[in-house]
Amino acid sequence: MDRVAAIIPAFNEERTIGDVVGAVRRCPLVDDVIVVSDGSRDATGWAARQHGARVIELFENLGKGGAIAAGLGATSAQFILLLDGDLVGLTRQHVEDLLRPVLAGTAAVSIGRIKRDFIQALFPNFSGQRALRREVLEAIPNLENTGFGVEAVLSRHLKWSGLHACTVSLGHLTHVPKQEKHGLLRGYVAKFKATWQIAKWSGRIGRAKA
Repeated sequence: MDRVAAIIPAFNEERTIGDVVGAVRRCPLVDDVIVVSDGSRDATGWAARQHGARVIELFENLGKGGAIAAGLGATSAQFILLLDGDLVGLTRQHVEDLLRPVLAGTAAVSIGRIKRDFIQALFPNFSGQRALRREVLEAIPNLENTGFGVEAVLSRHLKWSGLHACTVSLGHLTHVPKQEKHGLLRGYVAKFKATWQIAKWSGRIGRAKA
């Protein structure tokens, strides 16, 4: 049985997914790399396979929470590494730094911090870069319906459950801006949608329940 599995939800990330998969596969702590192509209309799945990932192709876009749930259902690994598919500059060292606190048992979850990240500046505990024990994800009701709010739901669960989390600085790591991926207008719309979902699941809008 695999001990550590990486789950990488990705939507139209053909330009970056290969480098992300390659960096994860260079880390000896990771046994399985799963890319969930979340209704992608480009060659995300093909690029991920070319770099050695196991790929789950979703025929419709389920959102980030749905993609993570699909990946979790495809592995029995005890420890899960979550990474975004649009990372630039990911290294083996970043992966090891995220995993070590959880594998050593000093934290139930490690949360990666990226400098100059707009959404993380608004929501400090929001990060697509996490390592955690499997049961933390399994304890989230309706994980598949949380969309971009999945990290907010995870952070809220940690607070309520009293589980210990640590933060890990991921230096020289960035994302491809949504405006660059989707164009100026669509990029800002995508960023607004993601921010709204995070705020909703954080409890800042209405009374969203996990």
